[in-house]
Amino acid sequence: MNRESIHGVRTAMDVALSPMMAASSGLLPSGSLLQSLILLSNEVAFEENSPFVQARTISTMRRRIKLLAFLFEEVQESNCALPLSSILCLTELFSVIRRVKILIQSCEEGSCLWSLLQTETISNQFYQLVKEIGRVLDILPLSLLKLTDDTREQVELLHRQAKRLEFSANAREIQRRDELLQLVSKNKERNYKNKSLAEVGKVEEIFSSVGLRSLMDCDEEISKLEAEAFKQAGAGGITVVSNINNLISLVMHSKTVIFSTKENENAEETFNLQFQHSNKHLDHSSSSKSMVPIPDDFRCPISLDFMRDPVIVSSGHTYDRYSIAQWIDSGHHVCPKSNQRLIHMALIPNYALKSLMQQWCQENNISMNEPTKPYSSYELERSNRKSYPSDEPIDHISASKAASDTVKMTAEFLVGKLATGSPDIQRQAAYELRLLAKSGMDNRRMIAEAGAIPFLVTLLKSGDPRIEENAVTALFNLAIFNNNKILIVAAGAIDNITHILESGKTMEARENAAATLFSLTMVDEFKITIGASPKAIPALVRLLKEGNPVGKRDAATALCNLALYSANKTCIVVAGAVPLLIDLLTDDKAGITDEALQALSLVMGCSEGLQEIRNSRVLVPSLIDLLRFGSPKGKESSITLLLGLCKDGGEEVARRLMLNPRSIPSLQSLAADGSLKARRKADALLRLLNSCCFQSQPC
Repeated sequence: MNRESIHGVRTAMDVALSPMMAASSGLLPSGSLLQSLILLSNEVAFEENSPFVQARTISTMRRRIKLLAFLFEEVQESNCALPLSSILCLTELFSVIRRVKILIQSCEEGSCLWSLLQTETISNQFYQLVKEIGRVLDILPLSLLKLTDDTREQVELLHRQAKRLEFSANAREIQRRDELLQLVSKNKERNYKNKSLAEVGKVEEIFSSVGLRSLMDCDEEISKLEAEAFKQAGAGGITVVSNINNLISLVMHSKTVIFSTKENENAEETFNLQFQHSNKHLDHSSSSKSMVPIPDDFRCPISLDFMRDPVIVSSGHTYDRYSIAQWIDSGHHVCPKSNQRLIHMALIPNYALKSLMQQWCQENNISMNEPTKPYSSYELERSNRKSYPSDEPIDHISASKAASDTVKMTAEFLVGKLATGSPDIQRQAAYELRLLAKSGMDNRRMIAEAGAIPFLVTLLKSGDPRIEENAVTALFNLAIFNNNKILIVAAGAIDNITHILESGKTMEARENAAATLFSLTMVDEFKITIGASPKAIPALVRLLKEGNPVGKRDAATALCNLALYSANKTCIVVAGAVPLLIDLLTDDKAGITDEALQALSLVMGCSEGLQEIRNSRVLVPSLIDLLRFGSPKGKESSITLLLGLCKDGGEEVARRLMLNPRSIPSLQSLAADGSLKARRKADALLRLLNSCCFQSQPC
C-alpha cells in the first residue's frame, strides 16, 4: 500500500470515527460519513411498516429524516470539500438518526400494550430527538454548502419547526392507556375473587386499536411481554415486572374469552386439512371428502385444537395437557374457562373422554397420534427434529401412578428382550425404547433404571444397520436426562458411539451419533474425555465434510462444544476442520453459517488455528459480507474473528481489510446498529485500523 492509499484510508477513519481528531489534523472527509448518513436515513425514512402505537409520531419523524436524506445526497453529489464545522454537525446528525432508528425499531418489534402504557415516555423520547436535530441545525453552516434553493428552504423550514415544537402526547393514546390501566386493575381484582373477565367489549376495543385481533396476535404479544419482563427484571424493578405480568394475564385470559369463538371455524377447517394430509394412505378422492367436523367437546378450550392428551383440572374442566401446563407454568392459578381458583395443580387424565375420542377417530379414519411439542433446549429440539412415519408414540405424560408403573414395566420388558432376544427381537426392542425415550424425562429416567444403557451401548457394534441406528438414537434421547449422561459414559459408550459416527451404515445413525456426542459434552468433564478419544474429533470433521445439512449441523455444534476446552482446539485444527468451516460460511444449502462462525472463532484461540485462519484468502471478504447480511449472532462472530485476526501480528489481515471498499462502511454500520457486544468490538476494530493507518510505514 503506497502513502497516498494510506492517507485516503486515514482520512475516512478520521472523519467517521473521531471528528475532533479530524479537526485537529486538518483532514477532509472522504465521503464515507456521508454515505453512512444516506444509508441510515433511507433505512429510517422509507420503511413502510408502522406500529399501531405512536403511528402518527413515527410518520412525522420519518418525514423529517427524509428531508435530511435529501440534504445528505445533495452534499455528496456536490463532491466538494466540507468545512470542519459541517463535519462535526453531520457526525452529530448520524448519532441522532441512529437513535431515531433504534427507538422506531423498539416500537415496531416490542409489545404494543407495553408501548401503550409507556406512550408518554416514548413521545418524550421522540420530542427530545427532534429538539436535538434542531440544535444541530442551529450550527450547520448551510451557506457554505452547495445546495439547491428548494433543499435549502426545506431544511430551514425543518429547523424552524424543530425550534418551535412543544411536547405533546397523542390524546387518544393517553385515553386508551388510562382505560387499559383500569382494565388491568379490574382484571387483577376479579381474578383474586374468581370472577370472569371484566368489560369484554372494552378489552376487545383496546386490543383492536393496538393490532391484537386474533389468537396468533395474542400469542405473539405474550411472547413480547415475556421478553420485556425479562429485560426489565434487572433495571425496571419489581413493580414494573409485576405490571407486565398483569398485562400477560389479561392477554391470556382475553385470548380464551374473546377470540375463541371468532377463530373456531378457521381452526376447524385448518385441523381437518391437517388430518387429510396425515392420512395419505387413504384414497385421494375419499380423503378430499372427509371434512369431518370436530366435536366441540374434543377441542381444548385454550388452543381450540383437537386434544391429544385430555386432562381434568380441579375445577372439573378438561384441557389438553400441553396447553393447560403452559397456562399454569406462566403463573396462573385459576381455571381459564370458569376463572375458578384451582385448589391443586394436579392434572388428572380424562380416560373416558380419550376413549370416546379414539373411537371417533377410528370411525372417521383419522389417526390420533400425539405430536411432539417444541422445547427451548437444543437437545430436545434435535431429538424431535425428524418424524418417523411408523412411530407410534406412547401415552407417556400421565401423572398417575398407574401410568408410571406401566412405563416402568414396559421398559423392564424391553430391556429383557435386548439382553436375550434374537437380532430381530433386539431390533424391535431397541426401536420401542427409542420411541419411549423420545418423550418425557420420567421415561428417560425409568428406562435407565431398568438397565437399558449397557445393552444399548453393546448393540452399537452389532453389525446390523437398523439395530445400530435404533440403539444410538435411543442413547441420544436418553442423554437428554442429565443423570443419564454419566451412566452412558460410565458404560464405555464413547468409543462405540464414535464407531457409529465414523462408519455407521446409515447417515441418520451417524447424525444421531454426532448429536449424542454433543449432548454428552454438556458435561465439562466429558469434553476432556471425548477430546482424548483419538477418533472422535476426526470422525466429527469427516461428517462435517460428508454429511447432509442435518449431519453437518450436528457435527459443527459438537465441535463448538468440544472447542470450549482449550486442549481440543489444536486437535480440531489438525483434523482439518478449518478449511471445511470456511467453505461452509458460503454454503447456502448447508445453512450452518452461524455454527461455522462460532467454531472458527473458538479454534482461533490456539496458535495453530489462528495461523491457518489467517492464511485463508477467502475468509476476510466472506466475513465482510456477513457483517452486512448475516444474522445478529453471525455478525457478532464475524467481528470477533476479524478483531482477533488483526490483533498481535495481524498486519497482513488488516491491510486486506482496509483495501476492501466495503469493510469500513460495514464496520461503521455495525458500530451504529449492532448488538452491544458487536458495537463494542466494531469500535475496537475501527480504532485498531485507525492506529494502523497513522503508522509511518504500511501495515
